[in-house]
Amino acid sequence: MYKLNQNETPLFDALMEYVNRDTIPFHVPGHKKGIGMDKEFKNFIGENAFKIDVTVFKLVDSLHHPTGPIKKAQELAADVYGSDAAFFSIHGTSGAIQTMIMSVANAGDKIIVPRNVHKSVTAGIILSGAIPVYMQPELDKTVGIAHGVTPETVEKTLKNNPDAKAVLIINPTYYGVATNIKKIADIVHSYDIPLIVDEAHGPHLGFNDKLPMSAMKAGADMCSQSTHKIIGALTQCSLLQVKSKYIDVNRVQQILSILQTTSPSYILMASLDCARRQIALHGKELLDKAINLSNYAREEINKIPGFYCFGKEILNNPGVYALDPTKITITCRDLGITGYKLDMILSEKYHIQMELSDLYNVLAVGSFGDTKENIDALIKALKAISEDLYGKGNKKPDFIDMPSIPKQILIPREAFNSQKTAISLKDSVGMISGEFLMAYPPGIPVLCPGELITKEIVNYIKQLKDAGLYVQGTEDPNVEYIKVVKKEDAVYINVE
Repeated sequence: MYKLNQNETPLFDALMEYVNRDTIPFHVPGHKKGIGMDKEFKNFIGENAFKIDVTVFKLVDSLHHPTGPIKKAQELAADVYGSDAAFFSIHGTSGAIQTMIMSVANAGDKIIVPRNVHKSVTAGIILSGAIPVYMQPELDKTVGIAHGVTPETVEKTLKNNPDAKAVLIINPTYYGVATNIKKIADIVHSYDIPLIVDEAHGPHLGFNDKLPMSAMKAGADMCSQSTHKIIGALTQCSLLQVKSKYIDVNRVQQILSILQTTSPSYILMASLDCARRQIALHGKELLDKAINLSNYAREEINKIPGFYCFGKEILNNPGVYALDPTKITITCRDLGITGYKLDMILSEKYHIQMELSDLYNVLAVGSFGDTKENIDALIKALKAISEDLYGKGNKKPDFIDMPSIPKQILIPREAFNSQKTAISLKDSVGMISGEFLMAYPPGIPVLCPGELITKEIVNYIKQLKDAGLYVQGTEDPNVEYIKVVKKEDAVYINVE
């Protein structure tokens, strides 16, 4: 199946050699194998982590110019994912996504993206100077979330923008919904341009046939994967995969080097090396366990009054081609509370921390780190919450429609770098935003720099804040004020 020996962990082995040599460190970091570290912190962490917290030297290789164990570790990652080249990103998937965009689009180039992108996509667009063309994903009003972008939407957008340089797709979504990515890849390639994929929530795809198709298998040209989210690498670890006749691998390496620190964490990179080995050798059985536990949770939660977890019944709805069962979206609208409220009850009363909450849902992320005992604790807590609240006259939260995609007046880079002034959000209608405005997580922008602020958006933000959701993006932490482009830098539009 694999061309290379996936039992190997070349970077981790090199670090172990450094430790076993009992090397005397006259290099950074200054804690020198933990000897100089704060005692309370060291006692909690243990000594081993500090022993492999090293800097660049020949034995352990250099991330920016890999010729030894890091090079070999990246080749093993490419082999297991079926790409031509894989790169370690310790700048998270955000850095990998920004690298993808900067690799395919220059200043003034059009790039087609879904509206429900993570803020890192818009950051990449700002850095590149590209012009975004937004596609509307399919919206599911039953649970109040966005699903995938359909192939038909991609084709229509490309017909209207034949000069686009690339298409970016999110697959799967944060909630585990996948579109028909193979068909989309074929459509995009018919225009002789690359398809790049935000596969942050899909580093495990391709290792179990119960999961949606992976980006590389579907024929995508580049994808970024949050290996820390699902498959066991430490937080901040991601992979960037390239397999394309359209993309210069050397340029990808150069851009990634510009964005990443020159002092990368070898602890993080070693965890990437070992997580790759684990998923390559044991992925199917580990994912079978995770999928079975997640499906068990879904079935049991659907028996509890007031709760609903979508599953196979939504397949073939617009934007829903396949599902990742390890993502458990728990809808609580029939209980008469918001997802944010449920999140707080679970956290504060039951000490169960969910991945995210929105107006109508909380999201539980399943992985092979779960146990039946922990799943049962979640189910037990939800049963108790249902007994407390269901049928007690609580009013269902009203559905709040996402605002229409606002008109783009300036490209994001122009607006972001322009002279700006702060103004009360309620008084900003008709002005051009110089900032982001988003609900986080998952970080989908309601407003991007350069877009026209509408009354619809201002009202929507108020409703989100009133519901207790975390709105961010503006310099003002309370999101009462927003930075807008100064009048001398742009023509303002009168909006009633």
